[in-house]
Amino acid sequence: MSDVNTVPASVAMLRVLESWGVKQIYGYPGGSFSSTMSALEQEKERIQYVQVRHEQVGALAAAAEAKLTGKVAVTFGSAGPGATNLLTGLYDAREDHAPVVALVGQVPSPNMNMNYFQEFSEQPMFEDVAVYNRTVMTPESLPWVVDKAVREAYKHQGVAVVVIPNDMGFGEIPDVEYASAMIDETKEAPLPDPTNEEVDKFLEMVKEAKRPLIHVGRGIKDGGDQLVELSKKLQIPLVMTGLAKGLVPDEYEGNLGMANRAASKAADEMFATADLVIAIGADFPFANLVYRSHDFKFIQIDADRVQFGRHHYLDLGIWSDATSFVEKALDRSEAAPESPWFKAAVADMQNWSEYLDMLTNRDVSPLEFEPVYKHINRIAKEDAIFSIDVGDNIINSFRHLKLTKKNKWVISALFASMGVGVPGALAAKFNYPDRQVFNISGDGAYSMVMQDLITETKYQLPIINVITSNEALNFIKNSQADTDMNDYSGIFIEGQDFAMSAKSMGVEAVTVRSTDELEAAFDKAVEVTEAGKPFLIDAKITDKRSLPVEDLLIDVEDGKWVEKVAPNYNAVGVMEHIDSVRDFFDSYDAQSLKTLPELFEEFGVEA
Repeated sequence: MSDVNTVPASVAMLRVLESWGVKQIYGYPGGSFSSTMSALEQEKERIQYVQVRHEQVGALAAAAEAKLTGKVAVTFGSAGPGATNLLTGLYDAREDHAPVVALVGQVPSPNMNMNYFQEFSEQPMFEDVAVYNRTVMTPESLPWVVDKAVREAYKHQGVAVVVIPNDMGFGEIPDVEYASAMIDETKEAPLPDPTNEEVDKFLEMVKEAKRPLIHVGRGIKDGGDQLVELSKKLQIPLVMTGLAKGLVPDEYEGNLGMANRAASKAADEMFATADLVIAIGADFPFANLVYRSHDFKFIQIDADRVQFGRHHYLDLGIWSDATSFVEKALDRSEAAPESPWFKAAVADMQNWSEYLDMLTNRDVSPLEFEPVYKHINRIAKEDAIFSIDVGDNIINSFRHLKLTKKNKWVISALFASMGVGVPGALAAKFNYPDRQVFNISGDGAYSMVMQDLITETKYQLPIINVITSNEALNFIKNSQADTDMNDYSGIFIEGQDFAMSAKSMGVEAVTVRSTDELEAAFDKAVEVTEAGKPFLIDAKITDKRSLPVEDLLIDVEDGKWVEKVAPNYNAVGVMEHIDSVRDFFDSYDAQSLKTLPELFEEFGVEA
């Protein structure tokens, strides 16, 4: 053994990660993680340590990196509070099926089980969030366990946790190859194809339906153009899940946008009246609200058999890759005659889009959020990347942000963790340094992680930060508006001068209070970021509520379509309830909007 070259186990571990293509690791050091910090110094020419200012930011950045790239990303925290601070970001990765490895410090093994400083049993804490959860027992096993963790994260598209007693990483082990990475670890496993019988049954059910609708998930991937062709051929409108935005062109007339709350009027109305819903590659966390609104037949096409029946009982389940199914359906179908239902859906969406355009292009004072999005769209390059934080900006981005297949964008979709905007932008810029990157955050979400604006300065990351500041947790405020409460509670927050605090962290910034100040502010953002520096726009907007399409209810009475305002709309004690749909529209400057019964009568859609 004396002739065998040795290496610290922590260095061998990092070389394993390097072999898997890991370029950076996000974290914040602690005494229990010194062996890995030492290795990061030794390996700094091959793997970058990104120093964030809070472990949650590191974990959220790793989750965002995995979502954006599809490749495993790595974060770390030290023993005790460093470990607990990782959990929010790791749950975000778990819920959005992102492959992440978390390295967690532990006190040196001789001090374990001795009530040592910051020592606690860490494995049970990670048991629920992790697909793989191990504590390293010997220095020799450290690189092997981390290699296995990467494989498990990829296999299950989830979180793998490795707890490392600090002394293990300092141990000298043989300097041999420990990694099992192959030439191409990112290639996808073969996906199932549909049978002729399954497609023919689908086409039969579509032909029998009067009001069919396709609910599109991100499983469609690159098949958006084929899906548009099928939509036209069979006269079926499309409703998108949030994560599928951009996979089907927004300008396609049959694309009705999203359903539920972060939605378009057309999508919610057509969903509420469909007699056949076809979910293609879709995971929809609000199904228990939207899918239970009325009876309809349900077809589900998914490559993951576990998903079948998860949100609604099945009339037909087809185990298939989404795009393969669409292509076979195109091949085996005949063109349907023009459909009054499809025409009404298109007209509904066009009417809605015209309303949104009016809001976006008007000159308002005080400043509202729609013109802010106008200027984001104006300066955004065609392949820009957007990190969108949780809150009203989800609704506003789904309605107003222009996205195509050339864009990348990241949100906390299922876990909906506030504070993902900055970490997501960090991950985007580290992985795509030549592409324009935006962080779009509300003041509530941004203030949770604003300390890491200094990380943008430290690494000179030219990110455009747009903070929509209205001194309210507006998404929650508007939820409370439809709740039987005496008054709003806990949702108003103290205003801050985000531009001043940004400047104190070395980031150029400007405050905007009126529509006519937006153009210069966004032009300056382009100028500064193209010079290689981050920039922040603090947009002081009103806390107005955007039109809540989820409060429109559709029913049939005496054989006729009827549209009503939900009885819980403005149920909070300080708001006035509105019963008339026309008064409802007028209160949101939506005099141009048509009711669904008006559209159905115009195009002859029968109840």
